Amino acid sequence: MAVVTPTAERGDAIGQEAAPARVLSVWDASMITVGIVVGAGIFESPARVAAIAGSPSWMIAAWVLGGVLSLMGALSYAELATTYPSTGGDYAFLTRAYGRHVSFLFAWARSTVICTGSIALLGYILGDYLTRLVDLGPYSSAIYAAIATLALSGINIAGLKGSARMQNVLTAIEVGGVLLVAVAGFMAGPSPSTVAAATTDGGGAFGFAMVFVLLTYGGWNEAAYVSAEVRGGPRAIAYALVMSIAMITIVYVTVVIALLYGLGFDGMKASQAVGIDAMHKAFGAEGARLIGALVAVAALTSMNSTMLVGARSNYAAARDWPILGFMARWRDKDNVPFVGFVIQTVIALALVAFGALEKDGFSTMVEFTSPVFWFFFMLSGIALFVLRIKDPGALRPFRVPLYPVVPAIFVATCAYLFYSSVTYARSQNAGYVALVVMASGLAVWLFVRARSSRPG
Repeated sequence: MAVVTPTAERGDAIGQEAAPARVLSVWDASMITVGIVVGAGIFESPARVAAIAGSPSWMIAAWVLGGVLSLMGALSYAELATTYPSTGGDYAFLTRAYGRHVSFLFAWARSTVICTGSIALLGYILGDYLTRLVDLGPYSSAIYAAIATLALSGINIAGLKGSARMQNVLTAIEVGGVLLVAVAGFMAGPSPSTVAAATTDGGGAFGFAMVFVLLTYGGWNEAAYVSAEVRGGPRAIAYALVMSIAMITIVYVTVVIALLYGLGFDGMKASQAVGIDAMHKAFGAEGARLIGALVAVAALTSMNSTMLVGARSNYAAARDWPILGFMARWRDKDNVPFVGFVIQTVIALALVAFGALEKDGFSTMVEFTSPVFWFFFMLSGIALFVLRIKDPGALRPFRVPLYPVVPAIFVATCAYLFYSSVTYARSQNAGYVALVVMASGLAVWLFVRARSSRPG
């Protein structure tokens, strides 16, 4: 069984000589992670969390806890990524823990549902906001999403260094924009409803509020896909993960406190767009228009990060399965998995088209991706326990602290979110489509396995 490892990535059985190089700094990896996580969700989720949590104290506690749980997950991933650095990320971990049966289905899920669905989802966020400025007709959001997908794919295919530089700039603008909303909240306040609402009891709904909080924190695990390309020693990716989660938590909690101060708790619950309301209250109509541009930048930043790491799953799977060898072409000059990007772009465009046929492209992509994402995320967490048992002699430059408590909490969190997303998606058309796509992946795996087992 061919497993993607740091040694194997310098050459493989299917004759591909080019391989990933360590060209990213810890800061680059942190910016890629922050760019994936800090997206448009922080402009939408605070109002929903406020409405569910029931009180300011429970609401703020939810956002702080979201950061703590994300850090626990990041620490678990740090051990996996430093022990088995690979462009395959979760794919490599699942292969080592469960064998190629599970990891092939995961690679299929990332290619057809998780990464590509996320790209389409972010494209629709971008399209919805740009349509408010220039409406291109009944399929305006889908057209914008398709254009953004093609443009960003082209930039990524042109080379990793250029893509990373653009990512650093976009992420800086994105984080600056989110902090500007926080400034607007502090300038707009204080709101008289803030203190009055503080005694409301919201403990009963706290667990449901965490669903939205953790979805907004989601995406930090993607740093594992560039672990083989980060310079600075075997613990570098661990530093990048911890640094990024710390930055994200500080930004999120600051924004929520600022919105609470400026809009009041009742105002947050009633708001349809907390960012716009805060900016309008602090800076007037011009501020409200500016937030649209900031959301667009946030969506572009997350799209670029997702594309950058997503194509590497296709590359990793191709190295394990000779029949998929056409996707294992790594363009050494630019340090990119060229064919992996092309396949990813085609599938993402197909999902954009699928979303255009539904009532709401954004909601459709959320329903499509969530159950599959949390299921495999949970399996990756369990893989840490499996590999501690199966591979006790492996060199682990970083070990998750307080083992097994920390990874156990992470796995339990993933299991809860998987259950919640399945409960919601089973009543939606997109949820059934995702199940059909995964079933087709099983059929493809059986075909690939049969072809791979033939002599000659």
